[in-house]
Amino acid sequence: MPKDGGIGASTKRREDVRFLTGKGRYTDDINIHGQTYVYFLRSDVAHGRINKIDTADAEAMPGVVKVFTGKDFEGVGGIPCGWQVTDRFGEVMQEPAHPVLAQGKVRHVGDPMAAVVAESPEQARDAAEAIEYDIEELPAVVDMKEALQDGAPKVHDDLTSNLCYDWGFVEENRDAVDEAIKNAAHVTTLELRNNRLVANPMEPRVAVGDYHAGTGDYTLYTTSQNPHMIRLLMGAFVLGIPENKLRVVAPDVGGGFGTKIFHYAEEAFCTFASKQVNRPVKWTSSRSEAFISDAHGRDHVSKIELALDSDNNFVALRTDTYANMGAYLSTFAPSVPTWLHGTLMAGNYKTPLVYVNVKAVFTNTVPVDAYRGAGRPEASYQLERVVDKAARELGVDPVALRRQNFITEFPYATPVAVEYDTGDYNATMDKLLEIADVSGFESRVAESKARGKLRGLGLNCYIEACGIAPSNLVGQLGARAGLYESATVRVNATGSITVMTGSHSHGQGHETAFPQVVADMIGIDATQIEIVHGDTANTPMGMGTYGSRSLAVGGSAMVKATQKIINKAKKIAAHLLEASEGDIELKDGAFSVAGTDKSVAWGDVTLAAYVPHNYPLEEIEPGLEETAFYDPSNFTYPSGAYCCEVEVDPETGKVEVLAFAAADDFGNVINPMIVEGQVHGGIAQGIGQAMLENCAYDSDGQLLSGSYMDYAMPRAADMPMFKVDHSCQTPCTHNPLGVKGCGEAGAIGSPPAVVNAVVDAVQRAGHHDVTHIDMPLTPSRVWSAING
Repeated sequence: MPKDGGIGASTKRREDVRFLTGKGRYTDDINIHGQTYVYFLRSDVAHGRINKIDTADAEAMPGVVKVFTGKDFEGVGGIPCGWQVTDRFGEVMQEPAHPVLAQGKVRHVGDPMAAVVAESPEQARDAAEAIEYDIEELPAVVDMKEALQDGAPKVHDDLTSNLCYDWGFVEENRDAVDEAIKNAAHVTTLELRNNRLVANPMEPRVAVGDYHAGTGDYTLYTTSQNPHMIRLLMGAFVLGIPENKLRVVAPDVGGGFGTKIFHYAEEAFCTFASKQVNRPVKWTSSRSEAFISDAHGRDHVSKIELALDSDNNFVALRTDTYANMGAYLSTFAPSVPTWLHGTLMAGNYKTPLVYVNVKAVFTNTVPVDAYRGAGRPEASYQLERVVDKAARELGVDPVALRRQNFITEFPYATPVAVEYDTGDYNATMDKLLEIADVSGFESRVAESKARGKLRGLGLNCYIEACGIAPSNLVGQLGARAGLYESATVRVNATGSITVMTGSHSHGQGHETAFPQVVADMIGIDATQIEIVHGDTANTPMGMGTYGSRSLAVGGSAMVKATQKIINKAKKIAAHLLEASEGDIELKDGAFSVAGTDKSVAWGDVTLAAYVPHNYPLEEIEPGLEETAFYDPSNFTYPSGAYCCEVEVDPETGKVEVLAFAAADDFGNVINPMIVEGQVHGGIAQGIGQAMLENCAYDSDGQLLSGSYMDYAMPRAADMPMFKVDHSCQTPCTHNPLGVKGCGEAGAIGSPPAVVNAVVDAVQRAGHHDVTHIDMPLTPSRVWSAING
């Protein structure tokens, strides 16, 4: 193993040095000479017709450079959606226009309808407050089921209704599923809500647009998870800027959790306005602004039915879901409740028949899109809650019921059109029971009871799909972009290496883990390898970071490019050593001739590549730089089993999470420390959703939880110490690293474990009528459940 750690080493994150010493360079740290600032005037009503926007007083305010309204964007493209879903009747979804600034109507609180560019942020805000406007408030619709009723207010007047699509999958299974449920020995039914969330990354969104009049070039600095995608969407579909004239830079980014994947109106505005005023334009979101402008997550209402035969084998599953799209379609929104959710409804189980119906609905709320896990948490939550409820109804052990129905032979083709290549669900369950000390639970129940508390234990399994692919398949399913990844490996003359990747790091540790892979392949110290990402001007076209894809897809591209480097370097080494290329071996940073003591160091070969005195140029080009693209042949399928232990105060309904354990199968692991950190973060977010977080609107579309005063974020005191394990490894069979992805697992597996634990605690106290409590499990909800 290289002295600084290759694959499998818990190397400390090198990027943390600059983050912990305040040397990170975030988008808000970027200030350009002559820079102006923009403040957006946003709608304070959820639905209204714009009768007048008078900017005269604002334009006369001190420091104002220019005021923009929707009229300035007539003829400019709207914000595009990156995925088109076809419904169960063969019709494409309804896809409304999404203007950069509102035109004619506002459709949610926070919808931008004017923007002031001024010399300072304060002057821009003051001028925005001077804008006079007349909005005729219209009835708003927030509840999804109400939005589909006859006579409901239409969010978009040009659409036939508020239904975006009615999707069924697999439609051919529908009748068979219905028949199986009708004839089943037992059917468990559960209705539940997956609560709406605000992502709340540590760094709010920021955009700086800069137009260079001398060259006609645009640069956008932005807090993005995928700068190449922003360049493609904004350049081609919104502003009509050729890609060679548009550079997008995403420097250090302080967390994303999905909400920074998407192309936002503020990015397009700053880029457009920088040419209009011929000066750089900067926008920095406030935290309150983020609550009404960042895409939200989750917000599903579902009914799920699980049918079992007389031997407790799962025979069919049917689920009906209403998925909130908000007022507009965000970049990947249509895919989240369909292809990222429906295809995972088989879970870890060999259920032969599955049917999923999803109705996506427009409402007068902030758009909803991917949030850590994106569709897979919603699927796992439904499935693992209904399996737990079935076990209680049947009076059987929840673990035994799961084991009985586990998939045990691989590869396994599910009835929802995906094929799991590897897995060992019994192994992860065995490991979970061990690290969670489930055998000692009853003694802990007695200890809690002696203190007047109710103790509960919840277990569940999960499987997720990562590295969404391949491009030709997802294209058939409606994706409007490829989902490959890229890497360029540049070896310098003295042997150090620069890897330029299309993936983007915003907390994942790429600058540490990626060098470990390359160092392991070559046998050099990982400190000799630098990772470059986030700038479309010096990285190959890539699809960015989301869906736990970076290592499985981006890392595989890096492996392919590095292998090209090694192959060429062996040719050069063969000439230097006067040997056959087939006899050259690379080990520990040196090339040698098999069966001899003849060798040449890595640095000598790389120098020869750029000083080609000793090999024929007609056979080998000078230089040592290679690019590779990798398009996966399948998803990867991480899986695991989670356990949560809680204590409930029956007098107040307050829940305390006492212990949490997670056993995950991530395939091969590159850096165990980074993996453990990713799982910790995911579990914390999952517990946050289950216990605290809830984005709430009133019936008029006003956001009731628009700040941290009303939106409860998890704190360290809300978390126990986590026990995590990833020793159960079944490597992925179709990527060169055998990795599966780990970034979202914690957020997928934890919510059902928490709810299962609380229901267990309440039922153990004799309240057997309490079969479900919706998230978040606030004291009032738990107390109400206990007290009827």
